[in-house]
Amino acid sequence: MASIGPAVSAEPRTSSDGQPQAGGRSRRERGRTGLLVVLAIIVTLFAVLNVNSVKVDWIFGSGRAPLIVVIVISLLIGVVLTHFAERRAGRRR
Repeated sequence: MASIGPAVSAEPRTSSDGQPQAGGRSRRERGRTGLLVVLAIIVTLFAVLNVNSVKVDWIFGSGRAPLIVVIVISLLIGVVLTHFAERRAGRRR
């Protein structure tokens, strides 16, 4: 069977220095995209599997909340505290 038109390669065209030419993505970009997709799937599964309500003892009382909310709030507090601790350590240097 005869083909019509030019042959198209699955690999993006790259220049001699390894950079992708117009329209192509580098191996690093594809790897990063794949890693982000896998991470998004893991986070989604983690959230879906942790929807049970749990008793939470807050500083000013207690209540019930979905486990994923408790985990996310804990994560955000940790990120904020780490940010401020790193800034403070940077000023001491």
